[in-house]
Amino acid sequence: MSLEQQINDGIKVAMKAKNEPELRSLRAIKAAILLAKTSGDYTGELTQSDEMKLLQKLVKQRKDSLDIFKQQHRSDLAQKEEEEITVIERFLPKQMDENELREALKKIIAENGASNPGDMGKVMGIATKQLAGKADGKTISGIVKELLNK
Repeated sequence: MSLEQQINDGIKVAMKAKNEPELRSLRAIKAAILLAKTSGDYTGELTQSDEMKLLQKLVKQRKDSLDIFKQQHRSDLAQKEEEEITVIERFLPKQMDENELREALKKIIAENGASNPGDMGKVMGIATKQLAGKADGKTISGIVKELLNK
């Protein structure tokens, strides 16, 4: 079943259950899918890879907003962002924890002979492709920077 169909089914269930946070989150995903389809960047249906990128982008946007709302002590808005992140992440593959990510990055660094901070671009290019959907770029970047500075 495609992501779009899952979202449509979820919207129906959320409407019947009067689950406002879930409904708001699912509608945001649906809007993003429709926007992507009509933007001209894609021909026909979105691939699973495209869908994952789209969902990751939505989560990243909400995490950025969450940070801002917390800095401004707006717990009401922060709570909404957290609720939406929780719903959107259900459609993403399980994220790697920091230890798993660190081990995967050490392996990538060793395989490519990277040894100093100047090799960061090379490592990031490979890491973001291999770990797409399993970890966000900001976390990958921070760990790669730390590992190459040792």
